[in-house]
Amino acid sequence: FDIRFEAYGKDIMDSVKVNDWVSDEILEFPHPHHVKYEMFLDKGGKKISKSLGNVVTSQRWLTYGTHESILLLLYKRITGARELGFEDIPALMDEYNELENIYFGKTKVDNEAKLVKSKGLYEYVNLLNPPKNSSTHVNYRLLIELCKIFKDHTVEHVVSKLIDYGTIKEKNPHIEKLIGLAKQYTADFEETKIPATKIIVDDSAKDALRQLADLLSKNEKIEDLQNSIYRIAKENQVQPKDFFKILYQIILSTNRGPKIGPFIEDVGMKEVAEKIKRNL
Repeated sequence: FDIRFEAYGKDIMDSVKVNDWVSDEILEFPHPHHVKYEMFLDKGGKKISKSLGNVVTSQRWLTYGTHESILLLLYKRITGARELGFEDIPALMDEYNELENIYFGKTKVDNEAKLVKSKGLYEYVNLLNPPKNSSTHVNYRLLIELCKIFKDHTVEHVVSKLIDYGTIKEKNPHIEKLIGLAKQYTADFEETKIPATKIIVDDSAKDALRQLADLLSKNEKIEDLQNSIYRIAKENQVQPKDFFKILYQIILSTNRGPKIGPFIEDVGMKEVAEKIKRNL
């Protein structure tokens, strides 16, 4: 036999020490390298158990997320207890996309150690057989929001919206599958809110946000909302691309998103205005 690596739970630590001694001293074989793992806990810090009804099964996970999202959860960190819930799925789905962007050079990483770690993690998540090309990416949080807005519509309707926003160019089976997962997630966790991103903005950006919130609060038809947002940014000496990024962070907890004007109209101008005010 040739065992070089063995993970173990902290409850059998003494047994591992004895086994290592037997391996070294009796069998004269170097004991394997160890990693100590701990259990997953629920979001309240409680032990996950069937009797408590807080079990997270892989079968149910796969009704909302891809198998890569599960593998990413398992591979990204093995040590220490971790709190786990289905609400982790959106972040893991988007994190996988970011790893893929790094792997294929779409996202530049200057730190060599981070680059190597990210590429290695991506390869392991793909079981050391990564795809030859990057897939089409759509932010999973965006899909969840769209499925909430258009919950009574078909997958094809959400696809058409993504095309209208300029997020994708054409129909794509991979994207349609993701929309199906997001629709199921939305149906089962309708009240689950996307965790907010902590946003730090300067005074100029705050002034621009207040002006936009006031405009949206009127809940009146705006001829060209996209251009109005652009104009508000310029009037307050804020770079439009930076202002759009702030709005994506407020609405989607991410740095990128679809064409902001039409998206705000679909989300609801009054609702977006309230979200902006909560971040001021």
